Amino acid sequence: MVKAWRETVVIPTYEIGAPEKNPIFLEKRVYQGSSGVVYPYPVIESFSDEPQDKEWHAVWIENEYIKVMILPELGGRVQMAYDKIKQRHFVYYNHVIKPALVGLTGPWISGGIEFNWPQHHRPSTYLPVDSTIEENKDGSVTVWVSETEKMFHQKGMAGFTLRPGKAYLEIKGQLYNRTNVPQTFLWWANPAVAVNDFYQSVFPQDINAVFDHGKRAVSSFPIATGTYYKMDYSAGVDISNYKNIKVPTSYMGVNSKFNFEGGYENDTEAGMLHVANHHVSPGKKQWTWGNGDFGQAWDRNLTDADGPYIELMAGVFTENQPDFTWLMPYEEKRFTQYFMPYRELGVVKNATKDQIMNINMVDADGKSVSPSAVSEATGKANFKVFATSQQDVKVVLKSDKGEVYYEKAVSIDPTNVLDETVAVGDCRIEDLTFEIESKDGNHLMSWHSDPDEIRPIPDPAEAALLPEQIKTNDQLFLTGLHLEQYRHATYSPVDYYEEALRRDPMDYRCNNALGLWYIRKCRFDKAEQYLRRAVKVLMKRNPNPYDGEPVYNLGLALKYQYKMDEAYDMFYKSTWNGGWQDAGFFECAQISVMQHRLEDAKEEIENCLIRNTHNHKARALKAMILRLTGKKDEAIAWCEESLKIDLFNYGCLFELYLLTEDAQYLAQLKEMMHGMSNNYDELALDYQAAGLYAEALKVLGVAVEEKAVTPMTYYYMGWMGATDAFKEAEKYSSDYCFPNRAEAALALQAALNHHAGDAKACYYLGCLYYDKRQYDLAERYWNRSAEACPEFPTVWRNLALAMFNKEHNEDQAIEYMEKAFALDTTDARILMELDQLYKRMGHPHATRLQLLQKYPELIAKRDDLLLEEITLLNQTEQYEEAMKKLDAHQFHPWEGGEGKVSGQYQLSRLELAKKALVAKDYDKAIQLLEECLVYPYHLGEGKLYGAQENDFYYFLGCAYAAKGMNDKAKECWEEATKGPQEPAAAMYYNDAKPDKIFYQGLALLKLGRVGEAHGRFYKLVNYGKNHLFENVVMDYFAVSLPDLQIWEGDLNLSNKIHCKYMLALGFYGLGDKRHAERYLAEASLLDKNHLGILSFQTLIDLGL
Repeated sequence: MVKAWRETVVIPTYEIGAPEKNPIFLEKRVYQGSSGVVYPYPVIESFSDEPQDKEWHAVWIENEYIKVMILPELGGRVQMAYDKIKQRHFVYYNHVIKPALVGLTGPWISGGIEFNWPQHHRPSTYLPVDSTIEENKDGSVTVWVSETEKMFHQKGMAGFTLRPGKAYLEIKGQLYNRTNVPQTFLWWANPAVAVNDFYQSVFPQDINAVFDHGKRAVSSFPIATGTYYKMDYSAGVDISNYKNIKVPTSYMGVNSKFNFEGGYENDTEAGMLHVANHHVSPGKKQWTWGNGDFGQAWDRNLTDADGPYIELMAGVFTENQPDFTWLMPYEEKRFTQYFMPYRELGVVKNATKDQIMNINMVDADGKSVSPSAVSEATGKANFKVFATSQQDVKVVLKSDKGEVYYEKAVSIDPTNVLDETVAVGDCRIEDLTFEIESKDGNHLMSWHSDPDEIRPIPDPAEAALLPEQIKTNDQLFLTGLHLEQYRHATYSPVDYYEEALRRDPMDYRCNNALGLWYIRKCRFDKAEQYLRRAVKVLMKRNPNPYDGEPVYNLGLALKYQYKMDEAYDMFYKSTWNGGWQDAGFFECAQISVMQHRLEDAKEEIENCLIRNTHNHKARALKAMILRLTGKKDEAIAWCEESLKIDLFNYGCLFELYLLTEDAQYLAQLKEMMHGMSNNYDELALDYQAAGLYAEALKVLGVAVEEKAVTPMTYYYMGWMGATDAFKEAEKYSSDYCFPNRAEAALALQAALNHHAGDAKACYYLGCLYYDKRQYDLAERYWNRSAEACPEFPTVWRNLALAMFNKEHNEDQAIEYMEKAFALDTTDARILMELDQLYKRMGHPHATRLQLLQKYPELIAKRDDLLLEEITLLNQTEQYEEAMKKLDAHQFHPWEGGEGKVSGQYQLSRLELAKKALVAKDYDKAIQLLEECLVYPYHLGEGKLYGAQENDFYYFLGCAYAAKGMNDKAKECWEEATKGPQEPAAAMYYNDAKPDKIFYQGLALLKLGRVGEAHGRFYKLVNYGKNHLFENVVMDYFAVSLPDLQIWEGDLNLSNKIHCKYMLALGFYGLGDKRHAERYLAEASLLDKNHLGILSFQTLIDLGL
């Protein structure tokens, strides 16, 4: 028996802070290897330091073997999955809700099974989603969760099913592109599992290599033998074992023909497996924070008492991160994944959703023997089978020569593992075949060892060439398309398309690509120009092109300009191509309804549904057409049928309410939409697209009643004819209103046509176009907004961003930013951004510190403001005060932003230690320097394995030498010589730092190894000379960047500073003080906030 129920549960919860009310534009942020843009979502950057008991509305589902808790209020994640047979949680159960800054928009929690869609650690991972319970005819029960995400307006559903007598959790995924343009997505189910020194990941035998993010690096597997994540595995290290991974590490298998992955606890003899069709679910990934101090700190950030975990991620339509798949207009993709506990089998050889097996040769004690340990073999093989349900099967073990060693009909079930040891003579394991058949003789499972042969390790991926370096238009087009598909953060596809058109203005592919690009950017007139050219080229010799996409896209560009008749013609023409009949006929049907040609609409919607019966918007439109043509009973039946396919087809649910006037349907709609304004917007805009304004306004009226509104609710109402709503929209607070869709652009433009002085409409349009990187329009609308409402602080702040980052007008940026803060001195983020602008402009440290300290209540709201205050205290030599403030606060760093807090923690102590050395207070110096080697918990981060600590050990050696403890001093100096020796760009906090190499050299001098010391110094000098004039571009394979940059930097300037700093260090070490002081002065002039320069300067000033 399967049962499901809703229940309020109380979970200790660390509450999140208030979302950021200002729009956040992070166009060049890199996150998990692709774009880290957060707009139109708000960012949350703070958490409480103490938990409170909080009620969460959970949905439970349970059968005789498994019990699962789902939290719709936290993205629809599986919070708990319990194995009732083994009486253990087979996914990591975190007993607290303790978010950390890991998610795309901030809060993310560990444990359970999270669903990363349509991108990694999706914005709604900490937001509520829609949910319902479905009881199925076969006795199974499904808990459905669903959301329409706000960034790309795709719809994703997951159905969690438990079946009677089945010991697995079945998860059905349904992904639907609700939009009229292609979208991209990835889907990684992300189960966490508790780990210890006995834990081992279970990958199929045919995975001999694993890739890093973006396939930028590769390692052999399971035995790593090279350098991976800057770890030297040359001795041969089994990276399938958690205990062997010291640093944060991702690895992803590829090209496996098996359908499973998982993990196993060798101490408790229990594990978890994921099973899915590898043709649609090729992704097999492990992620760990590492078991060192660094990883333990992140474990503490995310739980109170449940310890470390790893993620055993399962990718569908994806095999890497980033690795996005296209979802065409109105396309749905469906798939099924299975998660199951298992026990006693060890590292399994094969698995289906019904059976799991392992087989090994064994020694005289029955212990497994590796295939290479021939001398220990006894001529016996042991196999084990675990079943996820009661089954009568035949099990066969035979040799490749046909000799049968075991053939028996057996009954297997989840409570008993089949465990048999069989004599196989001199047959080797690679010559054995294991099979399971049903009692009817149908094949269920088989296994045979892979051939014992050397297989090549695949090469890592190569970075895309710059446009001017690419020889052909084919590759320019394909590279641009790849950048779009993978949502690349720092390379723009437009550069590639435009380079192709510079060479051949009539390249129809790149004209079509740019036309579609500008449709996405709401530049419909500009899109039309490119698309007309593409269609002209395609139709030059015949009116019936092979590719209908440019014709369809031209229809979209015309539709958004209200050129409905011509748009209709283009849409219809696109349906001559089979690939565009679904979308083309749907668009035609919408226009036909709009123009009251219902018979045409009926024919068109039927043609659409012939091509795609799971176009859920088309199904809703058909219901509308049936209602409008008086076919009430047929419409009701159609809606009921459609809701069986998609319980969250709100169009059909609302149509049932309109058809029957039965309030229960409206109540059901309200409950399922759970007060999310974007749900109401999506439904209303579906009606609007077909010209059904009365129905659209009715939907928005319900939203108003439910208080599920934003200013855009009223702008949409005004656009749909209720023009009084425009006035209501103007009155509404702009907080958290971040429009980003084409319909929003049209509605806001309609508002300005109605009232040209609507400052808020101008502001919202500016936000929309800035997000879409149409900076000229954004600035134009923001300027209009500022003129109409000069007391509106956010618009001045936004204009400051545009002035600095796009117009490079620094003075104007400062003026606007100061005005924004003056208009609202309670906005902590604006203070932070203003200070960061002053920092970029090189304002004096004392002046900046004075400004920050005027607003202690704002500093208390943001870790980054407090950290900047501490940094300024260090820069103004107030080291004790910096240390005091830092030691009194619990910090919450962003993932990828580690090193900032610990850097200030160490800097204040290092500088005080230098002073203590000069003052001959050696014990104090030693105490301070030893503190630098240990990261206290309140920093929120731990020390990375292999951390570069050369300067601390160098000065410790100096202190011990001054005390006459020469052996100890030598020991410290020896330690100071270790670490990376090759200078690098030092983009990430764990890259080789030039000052660390410098201190290696100083330590070598102390040890009398002058030649080696000079080798280090010359490396710094040579790097500085060789790279000083380089034209620097962002790392194509960047996975994350440590800064959420507000004010864009100059990579070439940063490189110049970096190189001059290296030259200063290197020349100083070589005794060339004149050149050292010259380059140090030049670097200081370019960046007075460079902390390495500050520390180097004090070294010189103190004469150490």
